[in-house]
Amino acid sequence: MWSGMVRFWRKLGAHNLCVGLIDVFLLFCAVYVSYALRFSIFLTNTRYFGFQNTALLYIACVMLAFALGGVYRVYWLQVSFEEIVRLCCAYAAGCAGIFGIYVFADHSVIVPRSVMALLAFCGLVFVLAVRILWRLSGISAPSSKNRNALVIGAGEAGSTLVRDLKRRGSALRVVGFLDDDPLKQSKRIAGVPVLGSTESLSEVVQRCGVSDVLVAIPSASRAHMSAILARAVIPGVSVRILPTLQELADGSAVLGSLRPVNLEDLLARDSVDLDSHRIGRLVESKTVLVTGAGGSIGSEIVRQLLPYNPAKIICVGHGEFSIYTLMEELAEKKTAVHCVPVIADVADERAMKEVFDRWRPSVVFHAAAHKHVPLMETNAREAVRVNCLGTLTVGRLAGEFGAERMVLISTDKAVNPSSVMGASKRMAEMTLMNVQKCCPGTSYMAVRFGNVLGSRGSVIPKFEKQIATGGPVTVTHPDMVRYFMLIPEAAGLVLQAAAIGEPGKIYVLDMGKPVKIASLAETLIRLHGLQPGVDIKIECTGIRPGEKLFEELFYDMAHVDPTEHPKIFCARILDGGEHECNMPARIARVLSSPNPVQEIADTVLEYQPRVS
Repeated sequence: MWSGMVRFWRKLGAHNLCVGLIDVFLLFCAVYVSYALRFSIFLTNTRYFGFQNTALLYIACVMLAFALGGVYRVYWLQVSFEEIVRLCCAYAAGCAGIFGIYVFADHSVIVPRSVMALLAFCGLVFVLAVRILWRLSGISAPSSKNRNALVIGAGEAGSTLVRDLKRRGSALRVVGFLDDDPLKQSKRIAGVPVLGSTESLSEVVQRCGVSDVLVAIPSASRAHMSAILARAVIPGVSVRILPTLQELADGSAVLGSLRPVNLEDLLARDSVDLDSHRIGRLVESKTVLVTGAGGSIGSEIVRQLLPYNPAKIICVGHGEFSIYTLMEELAEKKTAVHCVPVIADVADERAMKEVFDRWRPSVVFHAAAHKHVPLMETNAREAVRVNCLGTLTVGRLAGEFGAERMVLISTDKAVNPSSVMGASKRMAEMTLMNVQKCCPGTSYMAVRFGNVLGSRGSVIPKFEKQIATGGPVTVTHPDMVRYFMLIPEAAGLVLQAAAIGEPGKIYVLDMGKPVKIASLAETLIRLHGLQPGVDIKIECTGIRPGEKLFEELFYDMAHVDPTEHPKIFCARILDGGEHECNMPARIARVLSSPNPVQEIADTVLEYQPRVS
């Protein structure tokens, strides 16, 4: 037995050999103390009660149990509760072994039962005490330049985070927790007091001189997290957030996993439940074509299609760099889905016909469009060429080559449009409904939604650059409001609308509440630890050509139908005369007109939708 254990220690290395020798000494001390408490400190007459045999058997059994139980594979300077349980289980197995030997084996020495009980107790106390001392010695000394930190969330993630900060000797000194659980109020967790609920955040920050707020609630819903973060955005206070535990590689909360709060965190809503079965039936094992695949929405549609295992995804884009970037990203993911890059203009009928003829897509997501409002005011003909003629071209080809379904990505700016871009997208919707009449074998539908955070045309990157240069941050009007969604949410709902939608319908996504652009700018400044109007000024530059103070999602809120999904609505309108409107002729007329802006306006006004 002893020779086998020696080989085992050699395999584990010198460090574990030292730990093993320390354990042998501690276990011998446990035997000595147990006999000394029973007899005397000089162990008088203990030879009659098996001191030597007991010591040898006890140490051998416990050390063998430790070796087999993996105790010496634990790094005790960073031990956790799970490793303590492992040690206790191995020790219990070793004690059970020696007790079994004395109960069932023949021997001439009688060991008092009190000694056996003391032995089991003392041995566990000794080995645990030494390991706890090792664990405490692994905690670094605190920095002399501590900053006061407040942790929101006193659950497992929060307590683990605090212990990790202490162990690493971080410059952050955690002064307390905030937690909404009433059972935790006024308690101490990981040696740190719970100072109140999240509603008292501002007061605690001021009272305790907090410079850093760490949010550690990985199980919170997005809406709840947004509300907490909105309170935590205080000038001069750094706010960082712990991602969900599933996002962490090792499943534990560590300092390195904290990241700065961004605007998406503040505006995020609860995750959207999608009917994966319905979406899967729509695209699984089929060829899917996505136009504008290099854009924000188009590329996200491609990403979200991948788990549904389409046979191919044809990624059509006009800009080669955006398509190249998408292909590189997909290559890194090593997806099994074949993604085909195609550089083409959606308004180029010959090029698009070659694409449809070669790949014969079953489902088409048409996201290609010009979307910048002020730019399109001075480039009306290009707006109509891409947004209207492009939709007509892709729509006709989808019907000609037998596609099952085509989904147009539209915008809230198409409702009562005040801009060339909005009017061109409204004409695109009308074009799609016109094509539906000509190609009844294909299901055509449009999906409207507002601005998306993180897109290339979003106002956020502009604000970020202005803040980085010291301001001022420019907004067009203090009362301007916009609807905002996160890109993944919008793309997921587009897929859902495609799966449940009916032919010839216009669907609108639930955008939540509109957000003031000026408030958005203020929040973004605070996220950088600065004070709006003091550190960074906000200036109003005036409404740009084509812009409205607010956007609309429906022509008439009284005529909105729910769908199977709570965040998707159907605009119940008879799109006034557009089934009778010859949209190809109207588009050609706009493109050849010396005054395309007026022609666009006339078309939209002439075929203004009426509610049913």
